[in-house]
Amino acid sequence: MKKLILFFFIILAHIGIAQTVAVKLANAVKQFEDDEQVRHGIISLYVTDVQTGKVVYEHNAQIGLAAASTQKIFTSCASFELLGSTYRYKTVLGYDGRIENGVLNGNLHINGYGDPTLGSWRWNDTKEEVVLAKIGAVLQKNNITKITGNVLLNDSAFSIQPIPGGWIWDDIGNYYGAGCWAINWHENQYDLYIQPGKQEGDTTTIVKITPRLKESALLNFITTGKKGSGDNGYIYLAPYSFQGFTQGTIPMGNEPFAISGAFTNGPWQFADALQQLFSKQKIAVAGFKSYTTLKVNKNEWPGMQQELITLLSPPMDSINYWFLRKSINLYGEALVKTIAWEKAGFGSTEKGVELVRNFWSERGIDKGAVNMIDGSGLSPQNRVTTNAEVKVLQFARTRPWFNAFYNALPEYNGMKMKSGSIGGARAFTGYHTAKDGRQYVFSIIVNNYEGSPGEVVKKMYRVLDLLK
Repeated sequence: MKKLILFFFIILAHIGIAQTVAVKLANAVKQFEDDEQVRHGIISLYVTDVQTGKVVYEHNAQIGLAAASTQKIFTSCASFELLGSTYRYKTVLGYDGRIENGVLNGNLHINGYGDPTLGSWRWNDTKEEVVLAKIGAVLQKNNITKITGNVLLNDSAFSIQPIPGGWIWDDIGNYYGAGCWAINWHENQYDLYIQPGKQEGDTTTIVKITPRLKESALLNFITTGKKGSGDNGYIYLAPYSFQGFTQGTIPMGNEPFAISGAFTNGPWQFADALQQLFSKQKIAVAGFKSYTTLKVNKNEWPGMQQELITLLSPPMDSINYWFLRKSINLYGEALVKTIAWEKAGFGSTEKGVELVRNFWSERGIDKGAVNMIDGSGLSPQNRVTTNAEVKVLQFARTRPWFNAFYNALPEYNGMKMKSGSIGGARAFTGYHTAKDGRQYVFSIIVNNYEGSPGEVVKKMYRVLDLLK
């Protein structure tokens, strides 16, 4: 009887605290809405109690908003379930024909399946020099010094369209707007080193591009900004294009300043790296061909007869770590295409997004609450609700892979949460344990605010601080 009474009082205490927090949140949101910065905007907030599962507070929680990179949680959790935490991408090298006296009488094949980590600097085994060394070693092991045919880049597992619909022109030439192919390289990004002028307003000079751009050139219109003004330079170079341009400013300084851009063609950039490897190892080759860009008939494309080596990516839980921790958009687009490839046999963004939305619909989240058109949240056309984001995080807590997911979340404002930021939109979603031990799951999104993004974030933090 005493235990029952104690439990009763604990429940009453929780209800009392919840009501207090709810009142504080309501007052804070009302004050936020009265702020000049969001006079013409909209604020959505949804908070639940982990222990009771009850709603602590909700405001506009069923309205679909642009959630930016917080949308990555839908892709991340669906990938853990549909692909598995140990899933690894593969890139297979092999050949057709025969190897005789150091000559491959046939073609060298590269069969790609969308590995976004191939050539990435984030793991030791995926670094450019390590990947190329493995390929070079297997060619030496087979004494190949000449290839009478071509290097065939089989990128047919994914769509020829590398970027999702809805991505904007200001984004797609820059590193965070990199496209995704079945063969990717160096996270499909390069660094553009630019020498600023001596004074504000001076022209700048491109010093070097690393890795070098294959078959693309840039006209440079970036000028010199104030000292300490930061990276305000933009690259405009679309997929498959041969010429682009730069605009904006970089800060004044003595050393070259680096901004990062997106490759126009991932498979061809990998081909360029192979070509440099072959030149070092003195391997002669007739040429390079890409399945997708040639639009060949399958019957005209020779099949691989003998495998030489399979390059494996890190496991999914490791990829997910960087996907969430550093908000790498390429990884999100690769994951949705991979879900489509594994479940439907062809890796398109449209099919992958459909499968992700179906996955969440089967788990009780209305499709209208998850109007996503990409895997990363970069498109301003995405619309999701704070209610849906919290439901995803609640689902994640019940899964065996939760620790990997939770550890991947960044920490902002002393809280474990994913952030999101695109033009006019800021968002946070995550978990927090208050000083009194109560655990919360929350999502907050602000759309169409005015003025400084930094200022609106401070005001969002003030609201979330009430959960501490």
